[in-house]
Amino acid sequence: MTDPWPATPADAGPLRAAADAALAAIDAPPMEIEPLRRGNRKQTAIARFEERGPVVVQVCPERTWLRTEAALLGELRRRTFVPVPPVLAAGTHEGVAYTLTAYVPGDDLHERFVTLETDTQRDLVRWFGRALARLHDTFGFDGYGPLMLSEGRFTAAHADWGVWFREYAQQAIDRLPSAFDSIRDELTASIASAPNTAPEARLFPWDFRPGNALVADGSVTAVLDWEAPLAGAPALSVAKSEYLVADWYVDDPALLRRAFRDGYATVRAYPSIAPAYRVAAIAESAIDSSGTVTNLRHPPVGRDESVAFHRDALVSVLE
Repeated sequence: MTDPWPATPADAGPLRAAADAALAAIDAPPMEIEPLRRGNRKQTAIARFEERGPVVVQVCPERTWLRTEAALLGELRRRTFVPVPPVLAAGTHEGVAYTLTAYVPGDDLHERFVTLETDTQRDLVRWFGRALARLHDTFGFDGYGPLMLSEGRFTAAHADWGVWFREYAQQAIDRLPSAFDSIRDELTASIASAPNTAPEARLFPWDFRPGNALVADGSVTAVLDWEAPLAGAPALSVAKSEYLVADWYVDDPALLRRAFRDGYATVRAYPSIAPAYRVAAIAESAIDSSGTVTNLRHPPVGRDESVAFHRDALVSVLE
């Protein structure tokens, strides 16, 4: 059987043991375990069985990430229409966190999006807008930044939005490669001009995009990867998701942006988005968690074209 946990020798044993602990919730040994590439922070695999449906097991040495994600999945299923996989088991073993969820069938929307009819694309983007608005309408918090579980409730430790936002945004700007050097000072100046008024703190699913969605028959069947959720201004969350959902796949995103905004407005008022929030959203989207420039479209375009896309998007905000 292929080892689904391609980690360093020091990590492989604990990861494998945590996966075994997760799979102990199933009263049958798996016939096959297939590794999946999903995200950079945790290891994911599908386990298939002879007489029952498959399950998805995830393991991560950073225990708080999976613990928080598992709790959020339960709340999402209970309180919203956003489809997420049911959690079958969650815990820790030898210092490694694990979750076991049901397997949800569907095609990767990132791969399928460009093959869909224009009307279907628009309907899906409108759904993303409506879903994000529902998340904002449902989940409110007393602080900003990373969400943690404390005595069964989600908390965020940062009371000062301006301090947290400027740090978050500046880190994103600092991670941009040298091709952005000529506009880096302007980006930083834009961040400094962010509104001082403390916004309402709402759920900020920072990776809410087609690449984390499954689709079948033109409908979203599941949204995956809710790790490391944040609490933040709805306007920042909207700016980032709109960039990832509406701008990413087509040459002229105007119609898709309108669909996203229309979808959001069916639930709550579309927020006014300050340039600083758009700068932060684009800069943070341009580099992945491993420090690599993100490639738009599918099949993905090359690095140079992606850099130009992100840079042009930032320049358009600065103008």
